[in-house]
Amino acid sequence: MIKVGDTLPQVTFSLRENDESSNPTTADLFADKKVVLFAVPGAFTPTCSNAHLPGYISLADKLEAQGVERIICLSVNDAFVMQAWGQSQNAEHITMLADGGAEFTQAIGMAKDTGTFGGVRSGRYSMLVENGVVKLLNVEAPGKFDVSDAQTMLDSL
Repeated sequence: MIKVGDTLPQVTFSLRENDESSNPTTADLFADKKVVLFAVPGAFTPTCSNAHLPGYISLADKLEAQGVERIICLSVNDAFVMQAWGQSQNAEHITMLADGGAEFTQAIGMAKDTGTFGGVRSGRYSMLVENGVVKLLNVEAPGKFDVSDAQTMLDSL
């Protein structure tokens, strides 16, 4: 599993913003930037929709005031689902990033196989990344939501 001090793996993601598709790479998203990345098991799921994403939406301005240049929500979903979820949550200050094939999630050791429930998904975590290097990592225990929330991230900055 990825750890503090590691460089993020180079992968290509899927992104839908303003009804346009793009395929940014790790370098496009993280090079020369201070980024908060948090990952959720699935868009539109209860904890993700009721607590995890809303916390980052409500604290986006405070995170940005601490020098965070981009906030990314990642899930192993397709870019259309991520865009629709972001729109439904009014997440205009959050980059809703799709790791559709779980390439990034698997490369950092955060993949979990949920079988027939949903296949390969991401574990729940948050990280602070500066210029592609992990500076802070908060990984949740299975079924928990205690350390990857926005307030914990803000308090750590």
